[in-house]
Amino acid sequence: MSGMVAAKEIVIACGSGGVGKTTTAAALAAMAALHQKSKVLVLTVDPARRLADALGIESLGNEARKVDPQAFDRLGMKPRGEMWAAMLDTKQSWDDLVRRHAPDAATSRRILANPLYANISGRFVQSHDYIAMERLYELHTSGTYDLIVVDTPPSRNALDFIAAPSRMAEFFSSKLLRLLIAPYRSRLVNVASRPFYQVADRVLGSQFLEDIAEFFILFQTMYPGFVERARAVDRLLRDHRTTFVVVSTLEPAPAAEAEFFIEVLTEKGLDLGALVLNKVLPDYLLDDEAARVAARLESAGIASTALASVAAQLGTDPEQLGRVLEEIAVNFSNFSMVASREAALRQELERRPHIVVSAPEMDTDIHDLAGLLKLGKYTWN
Repeated sequence: MSGMVAAKEIVIACGSGGVGKTTTAAALAAMAALHQKSKVLVLTVDPARRLADALGIESLGNEARKVDPQAFDRLGMKPRGEMWAAMLDTKQSWDDLVRRHAPDAATSRRILANPLYANISGRFVQSHDYIAMERLYELHTSGTYDLIVVDTPPSRNALDFIAAPSRMAEFFSSKLLRLLIAPYRSRLVNVASRPFYQVADRVLGSQFLEDIAEFFILFQTMYPGFVERARAVDRLLRDHRTTFVVVSTLEPAPAAEAEFFIEVLTEKGLDLGALVLNKVLPDYLLDDEAARVAARLESAGIASTALASVAAQLGTDPEQLGRVLEEIAVNFSNFSMVASREAALRQELERRPHIVVSAPEMDTDIHDLAGLLKLGKYTWN
């Protein structure tokens, strides 16, 4: 993983919810800042704010915040690089996009003042996903950071994140949009389409339709910028400098999602750099001799003389000790069965990624830089 990250400029983490994707992305960024002489940014587009807490930053927004180097120093570590963090602010990013791509300041002001703009820019289908890719492209082309690690939304939304620029460009050239704004571009309305607008006026109100039409007419002035940016983003995603890391646990549902991600990324010709398997049960649960010992404890227990001897050393009742050992044996067998299923799932998932790494279930939730670096040690080398 360390070699792969060193060779890339963008690492995009994707996976279903609840598998540790946010912490894995932050851990990779922390390890890169620690070991590589790089300026590293971890960018989350997941609405959850866990990342700020883990990095000891009060709040995250569009403006990147530097992780205090003293946070590393307090752990006895001296980072070779810098770690920064940001979280996508959809509204601010849309405002910046409008100001950047509008043909002139007057058009920009009219779009930002449109009554529907705030609602549409925040809730329009593909809005969040599109602006995430726009923001990623902007950050990468700025040349400010040597490495950007992206934490995508959970589950299959990450694929919407990838496809959003081309879908947005398609919408702005669609027949539906032309139908919506046609009567406001010209006073002449086709006889066949007039009933549609009459019904729409009665249901939605003519002012509402006019506001929609004005918004999209103004937005279409930015269409060339959308198309150009969509193509540039697509090239960036396929560039050798970009890779994807699929994060999963070895439970059936997340593993199925991971397999889906792997297949789609492969079909699209995108670089699948690594598979990170999180919360994996330890290997000793697969030990055949340990399994045989557990089976013997379950079925026959321990000879009474041996049990009495051990109980005497522990200062406890032999019968009570026998029950505890039997319970431990049953639990070991149950966990061993789950570990065997995990191993079978892992074999299925390992076929395509270049790199497969795993991390165990941590004793406590990861809530600070120390926890991120602890996770990072399992995934880095």
